Amino acid sequence: MANHVSSLKRARQTETKTTINRANKSKLRGTLRTLREAIAKGDAKTIGDVYRSTVSVLDKSVQKGVLHKNTASRYKSRLNARVKAVATAKAA
Repeated sequence: MANHVSSLKRARQTETKTTINRANKSKLRGTLRTLREAIAKGDAKTIGDVYRSTVSVLDKSVQKGVLHKNTASRYKSRLNARVKAVATAKAA
């Protein structure tokens, strides 16, 4: 355990940051899961709303440093392709 005042403070800060980062990462994974489940069900109306909220969470994750911007962009691109595939399958 830390003995100096400054190292005790850093330990407290690390705990706080860790819980915040864990919550942000968990929220991100949860929204991705809900979108993938909606895509699997194939409900076009629900998918649009869930996709918008997922993109929002991805962008916020980049701002908070949970994801790299290129990683979020890749996720958005791949998810958008899956959403469009479901939409075109329903239209056809």
